[in-house]
Amino acid sequence: MISVICVYNNRESLKNYLLPVLNLQSCEHERILIDNTDGKFKSSAEALNYGARKAKGDYLMFVHQDVDLESSSWLEDVHKILDNLHHLGVAGVAGMSIHGQNHLERQRNIIKHEVPPVKWGNPIESPEEVETVDECLFIIPREVFQKIEFDEETCPGWHLYGVDYCLSCQEIGLKVYVVPMSIYHLSAHSGDENPLKTALKMGYHPEEYYEILPNLMKKHRAHFSKIYTTCGEWDTKTPLLLQRASLTFNLGVNFIKRKFIRS
Repeated sequence: MISVICVYNNRESLKNYLLPVLNLQSCEHERILIDNTDGKFKSSAEALNYGARKAKGDYLMFVHQDVDLESSSWLEDVHKILDNLHHLGVAGVAGMSIHGQNHLERQRNIIKHEVPPVKWGNPIESPEEVETVDECLFIIPREVFQKIEFDEETCPGWHLYGVDYCLSCQEIGLKVYVVPMSIYHLSAHSGDENPLKTALKMGYHPEEYYEILPNLMKKHRAHFSKIYTTCGEWDTKTPLLLQRASLTFNLGVNFIKRKFIRS
């Protein structure tokens, strides 16, 4: 059985996306819905640990409130895949491989997002090992969670908790996979905003993301020289400020080229 764990802060989003498709599922599952509309929990790690400790399923599925599974047999189908993955630590629906020449080439999934829906990443037809998965939906065997919980000190906010978990699993010999299961995720990709605005704030993400990132770099640099995530790639041995400055410079140059230089 799969325990579906969702922290929500928007009841309408939960009602319109995740709940309807859960009601259609062809197999028994457990639901643990964590109401954070009042801001009781201060981080994803704290909230998900709270929910996961109550779970009774063989697998714990952590999913965002604005995800549509797109199939009435989704839980049943993914359960069969999970049972055949060796040394499973984490399985997600979108992730980053270490193989590829750039960020776009390393993306792995078959998901869609935004309005109207668009595809993201390079499609897969079978499970594939990756370094990290996206937090929109990922699954952990309960026996693994009993060994490793989400790190509330390293990730004291709402970003990178899944990335940290993936890296921690690999450090004890477990594997991280992306599985070929389609979903729709409402949230837009942060990289689609105005490039000048992105350059001015030195990156695509909320400032909290950059406050947590150094914690991961410090925690995992002995095992990982780079951290590949769906939201960016980071060198664990180079100061984050320098990496953000480099990103800002490149974005500014590209903006000027597109805006003022005619081919």
